[in-house]
Parts: sequence; structure tokens; C-alpha cells
Amino acid sequence: MAVHGAPPKRKEIYKYEAPWPLYSMNWSVRPDKRFRLALGSFVEEYNNKVQVVSLDEDTSEFSAKSTFDHPYPTTKIMWIPDSKGVFPDLLATSGDYLRVWRAGEPETRLECVLNNNKNSDFCAPLTSFDWNEVDPNLIGTSSIDTTCTIWGLETGQVLGRVNLVTGHVKTQLIAHDKEVYDIAFSRAGGGRDMFASVGADGSVRMFDLRHLEHSTIIYEDPQHTPLLRLAWNKQDPNYLATVAMDACEVIILDVRVPCTPVARLNNHRACVNGIAWAPHSSCHICTAGDDHQALIWDIQQMPRAIEDPILAYTAAEGEINQIQWGATQPDWIAICYNKALEILRV
Repeated sequence: MAVHGAPPKRKEIYKYEAPWPLYSMNWSVRPDKRFRLALGSFVEEYNNKVQVVSLDEDTSEFSAKSTFDHPYPTTKIMWIPDSKGVFPDLLATSGDYLRVWRAGEPETRLECVLNNNKNSDFCAPLTSFDWNEVDPNLIGTSSIDTTCTIWGLETGQVLGRVNLVTGHVKTQLIAHDKEVYDIAFSRAGGGRDMFASVGADGSVRMFDLRHLEHSTIIYEDPQHTPLLRLAWNKQDPNYLATVAMDACEVIILDVRVPCTPVARLNNHRACVNGIAWAPHSSCHICTAGDDHQALIWDIQQMPRAIEDPILAYTAAEGEINQIQWGATQPDWIAICYNKALEILRV
């Protein structure tokens, strides 16, 4: 029997169908922009797109708020990690270069293109980047030219005057023997200076901006299989996850016990494409892959073996190539497959 005045049942899944195949995707962090995400197209040609979409909580529909051109597909998109809403409303993209954009509806404006190959026509594409949560004026990029670059941004927070964002190279270092595929800042030691990277040489390496003369090898793949992705636990900076090329498992590492995985999560039946730690819990991680599955794991019994995930979403209609767990919306996970974005309540 319907109870009058009862709230409508909340949906558990919202879906958005984009005009093109999707690859990169990221949740907005600002408190005043709930359920806003940025999406990057994956079209194998020069002309690609970035689109900002948001969910209307009254109509339960996603709509595009801004669409803009991007050269080549974006390898990563990130909103400025500004949970208080005090910085300009910026997002960054990596591809041929690092670009910083100022979000607007309907017009999103390019603020700056950051390129440290000033003397060359050749550019070494960027595979990934990370935006420092403690100091949003720091962005680290990883490149196929074996280097990582740490950029300093000047976001000029002057009210009443539109300030262009500018950036400069703080440091560039040779991080690996081969291509670098991912980079991520750690929350350890104040959260500003430590970062790790993974690459085609099959190693996870950790760096400290205060002591760049040496790095620490946290893990090396026994077969030297390239490592593609890297993600730090959001609550416990001792743990990080990585995934090797074409691997069906995710490796969990403890920086206090280098070179020995503390856990292997291996229920996927095809290669893993994405990993996302819970923003609010140290023992939950989500993985997604070509088997159309997104799996949530509870790892608190490590180092005892973790046999099975605690939650499995198996209704994706394609290979899931991207997964993001919303920092300001910890109840929601976003995935991309084919042309679809879905957000799932967990």
C-alpha cells in the first residue's frame, strides 16, 4: 500500500550516454557542485572532446553543462582538489601537454598549457598526472620520456579581478629506466613532498621532493611486466595498490615491507583497468576491468589472503575502463564503459 507523503525510492544507478566513447573521468570536489563530473572522449584522431556533466537531483537526469575541444584523447582529467571551494573552479587534463581550464557554463576557458620542452618541436606525451591535495599549487606529471615533472601553479586568488593561471617547472627528474605510466602524491609526511610512480620497467618508485638525489624502490614485478596504475590508500599512507599490464589481479603493497605484496586481489576474469580506494575508509578498495565487473574489497584482514570481494557490480554492458570513487560523495562510485558513464550507490 502506498503511504502518502513517503519519499520516492532513491535510485541506485544513474546513467549518462555520451556522444563518443569515454576514457577519462573525474568527480568534482567542490562542496557546491554535487554530482558534477568531467568526461574525456576516446576517439583515435586529433580532435577529441571534454564534457562537464551534472546530475539534476530533482529530475534524476544527467545533462551536459559544458563541452570543449581537446587535442588527442585525455589520458587523465582531474578537478582541483579544493574541498572548501576557495580556489578558482579549475580542472586539468593531460595528453600531449598538461592543460589547466577554468570551468564555466556553458563556456570552459583554457587558462594555460604547461610544456617543459620549450626548445623542441617534439613533445613527449603525458601518461598521467596528480594534483596535490595538501597544496593545490602542485601538480606532478608522468611522461613516456622516463621523466616526472613537478609543476608549480600560480592560481592568483585575487577577488574581483580575473587572474589567469600560470605555471612553472619546479623540478623534472628521470624517474624510471623506461616510460612512466602513472604518478601519485602520498599523504605521508605532511602530504606535500612524497610521491610515487610506476612504469614500463615494472617498478614502483617513491620520491621525496626534499631529497631528490635518491628514490626508493617499493616493488619490482618479477617478470618486469610494465605497471600501469598506482593508487595510494586515502586514509593510511602506508598502503598503495598497483596493477600490471594485462593482469587480472591488483597488487597491494605496504611501503614498510618493500618488494613483497601484502595482498593480491584476483577475482577479475579479464584485465584490470582501474583502481580506486575509498575516500573515507582505509580498508576498502574498488577495482574494475575488461570483464564488465566493478568489485569492492575489504582488505582489513591483511596479510591473510583476501579471497572474495564484498560487493560485485556485474551489470555494466561493456569493458569498464575507468573507475572513480567520489571524494565528497563517498556513497557513490563512477564507472565508464563504451559511451556510458554510470554512478553507482554503494
